[in-house]
Amino acid sequence: MNQPNVVVIGSINMDMVTKSNRFPKKGETITGQSFHQLPGGKGANQAVAVARLGAKVTMVGAVGDDSTGQAMIKKLNEEQIDTSYVQILKKNTTGMAQITVSEQDNQIIIVPGANHALTREHIDAAKEVIQSADIVVLQLEIPLDIVEYAAELASAVGGKVILNPAPAPSAPLSKKLLQNISYVTPNETELAEMTGQTNVELGMNELLLNESVPTVIVTLGSEGVGFKQKEDLLTRYVKGQHVEVLDTTGAGDTFNGALSYCLAQGIELAQSIEFANAAAGLSVTKFGAQSGMPTLTEVKETMANQK
Repeated sequence: MNQPNVVVIGSINMDMVTKSNRFPKKGETITGQSFHQLPGGKGANQAVAVARLGAKVTMVGAVGDDSTGQAMIKKLNEEQIDTSYVQILKKNTTGMAQITVSEQDNQIIIVPGANHALTREHIDAAKEVIQSADIVVLQLEIPLDIVEYAAELASAVGGKVILNPAPAPSAPLSKKLLQNISYVTPNETELAEMTGQTNVELGMNELLLNESVPTVIVTLGSEGVGFKQKEDLLTRYVKGQHVEVLDTTGAGDTFNGALSYCLAQGIELAQSIEFANAAAGLSVTKFGAQSGMPTLTEVKETMANQK
C-alpha cells in the first residue's frame, strides 16, 4: 500500500497543562497536582497523529518568532513532518493553550497568537502541496476565511477535504465552506452549534440535506461514533472503546488524524472510522495530547485483540 500524502492546515500551540483533583469553581483557587508544557494546537496534534501512523505529512501554519515557536517546529520535525510551510511571524507570539485536566475531562482556554495571523498568501505558498495531497485536513483554530480559502483550493482540483469544526463555531458555517468539504467531523456539542439541533440524528440530516455535506461523522465520546452519508437512509454507529481514561485532551485530534490516514488510502468509510475510533481509545490512556498518540502497530494490535 502506498504511503498516504496528507496536508494539515491549522494551529500550532504550546499547551500549558495543569492536572488537579477537581475543576476550580468561579473565583476559587485550588492546589494542582502537576504542571507540564507540551506541544499542541489542533492542527499540529492532527499532523502528529497522522505522522505516527506512517503517512507523509506536510504542516501548513504559523508560529511566532520566539523560543516557543522554535521548539514547536523542532518537535514537528522530530515527528518527520515537513515544516517548510510553517511561517515564522516576527510580530506575533506563538499560540498558547491553557488546559486544566480533571475528573476524566478537560477545560481549555486558547490564546491564538500567530495562528490568527495566517493569510491567504501563506496558503498560496503551499498551493502545490495542498492540491497534490491525497487528503487535506482543516480545523477552526485559524481564521475562518483562511479555512474557507484552503478548502476551496483543495476542492478545486477534486481533492478530499476533512473539516474538524473545533473549537465549536460561534455561528453557522458558511455554505461556501461546507460545499467544499468531503467529510465533516464534529462532536455532539459542535454539531449542535453548527445546526441548532441538539438531537444528533436531526443535526446530521441538517448538514447532509440542507448544507449538502457528503459525509457527516459525529464523535460521541465513550459512546463511540455515529456516521451517515447523503445516500444512506440510516445512521450507522461504531461502539466506543472501554479503556482506563487518563487524559482526553488529544482524543478528537487522534481520531481525525487516524481517519485521514485511512481515507487518504481509499479505505472504506466504516473501516476507516473503526480504525480511528481504536486509535482515539488508545490516546486517552496516556497523558498529553501528542504524547498519547499511537503508532500503526499499536492500533493494529488493539483492533486484533478486540476481535
